[in-house]
Amino acid sequence: GQAIAQVVAAGAQVPQVITATCVSAFREIPMLQVGYSISGVPRTVTLRLPIMLNKYYKGMSMNTQDFFTRWKNLGMPGQEFQKVFQATKPMDTDAVRSKVQGFGLQLLDGVDPRPDNLVAAGIVQTESAQIGCLVRLEPSKPAQMYRLTMRSAREGTAELLVNLLAQDL
Repeated sequence: GQAIAQVVAAGAQVPQVITATCVSAFREIPMLQVGYSISGVPRTVTLRLPIMLNKYYKGMSMNTQDFFTRWKNLGMPGQEFQKVFQATKPMDTDAVRSKVQGFGLQLLDGVDPRPDNLVAAGIVQTESAQIGCLVRLEPSKPAQMYRLTMRSAREGTAELLVNLLAQDL
């Protein structure tokens, strides 16, 4: 960012633009240390940046055959993670579709033979790799539960992203 004046008036605000680049898949929330001094006494404040891995998602479109071919190819240990959990919010189909899209995924309508299920795809873009991810979300409205399954090209990525998405459903 730009240089900050040596003295900032009481109550004044000094905006700073931060650009974050994803070097590799990450679990921990990034931290930012800000150093300053008051009357010559150095101080440090550590801030948690509101950045999650899905910030670096780019939706990916594909047809039914491509989806299932890729799904079958991602069957190695560590490439799939599945979570069955209770819905924490009303199971409104449009709201759930919106949340999946807001997570950064591309919904793939008509891919799953069951119309209630949602299927989506995306790529986590990092400096070191592009990590493909495929998602299947199966709602059970009578039980008020979901089964969320993700397969990813990078070991451990599916677990991380499933846990992030499940928090919002």
